[in-house]
Amino acid sequence: MQDLKGKVAVVTGGASGIGLALCERFLEEGMKVVMADIEESALKRESKRLAALGGDVLGIPCDVRDPEAVKSLADGTLAHFSGVHVLCNNAGVAPVGPMLDTSPDDWRWIFDVNVLGVAHGVTTFAPILLEAGEGHIVNTASEAGLASNSLLGMYCASKHAVVGLSESLYRELADTGVGVSCLCPNLVDTQIFESERNRDDRKELLPSQTATIAPLREAVSAIGIPPSKVSGDVVEAIKHNRFWILTHDTTEAVAATRFHDLKTQSNPSDPYQLLSENPELTVFFETKT
Repeated sequence: MQDLKGKVAVVTGGASGIGLALCERFLEEGMKVVMADIEESALKRESKRLAALGGDVLGIPCDVRDPEAVKSLADGTLAHFSGVHVLCNNAGVAPVGPMLDTSPDDWRWIFDVNVLGVAHGVTTFAPILLEAGEGHIVNTASEAGLASNSLLGMYCASKHAVVGLSESLYRELADTGVGVSCLCPNLVDTQIFESERNRDDRKELLPSQTATIAPLREAVSAIGIPPSKVSGDVVEAIKHNRFWILTHDTTEAVAATRFHDLKTQSNPSDPYQLLSENPELTVFFETKT
């Protein structure tokens, strides 16, 4: 899909962060955009802003945890634009803290959004793309889907699931005309670590969770790359039918530390500590092209 002009893109989590940047970049490419988000105030504001700038934009409230809501999203897209070509399963949440301080409700929330939300998008929209004979699906995972991290156990588990889902989907859709990409960003300047704002129960964070999330919010603000950089990477991946979308140069080496551990039969390493103590591994893990 090298020419995106006139095509229709659906983006979940489209009213902020990476999702909003994707909507903006797709409009720059001449696409029509359906912004879907659970945060209705932000959705109304941003869809109105983009439309005022000349974008062909449709905002549809959608809770990706609900398969019927995702079906309504598809129905609304087809009714308004008569087609869809790109789906970005981008909605996600990131609760943090020690796993022993988590509850069943915590696990249910993150997997309902991060994993089932992607699955609902795939099973609803992929048949539409297949019938049309063209299209592309982008699933937002994370570098945390390629390497584990303490205090992000639930998030890592959910994003590992998205990576596995995406790899399997790629194989299932091979040679159908429908491409698949898996987006695995490191820190991006978004509100991902403030996702509790959209949680139904709005429960108060435990002290251990607050202590964990505060430095992550600071790091995102201080060194997170702009979402516009990520959206550019996504567009390039769609145009060139590339599966992996890695936003940071360190991700390949970080992911490869797992295979270093497997090869040496070592217990799980902290990727960043291993690489800082063994800088030669960074060179060893570089992809040769």
